[in-house]
Amino acid sequence: MDNYKQHLRRLAVHDEAFVSVLLGDENAPGACALDQRTVALARFAATIAVDAAASSVQHAVALALAAGATNADIVATLGAVTPVTGAAQVVSSAPKVALALGYDVEAALELLDP
Repeated sequence: MDNYKQHLRRLAVHDEAFVSVLLGDENAPGACALDQRTVALARFAATIAVDAAASSVQHAVALALAAGATNADIVATLGAVTPVTGAAQVVSSAPKVALALGYDVEAALELLDP
């Protein structure tokens, strides 16, 4: 059986041992076939989708950067989730993401006010 099929089957039946591997040790053999950069960007996207707190967004961004993602990759991922999460969710997340990247977008916007 293909590895991905086995993973889907184990998730579908809520195989506790497999779920524990996914939740606990991200480096466990067979836990994930994706490279660390892709995993980090997917997790960042999930933090946006669930409307995570700013500290969670900062953590996800830091992990993505440490895994080799660039600021542009992170912003592109934010844009990529827009059709799924909706524009309102992405707009409300943008300042959290900006701060995590070291850019205070709200302060920058204030400078534009006459």
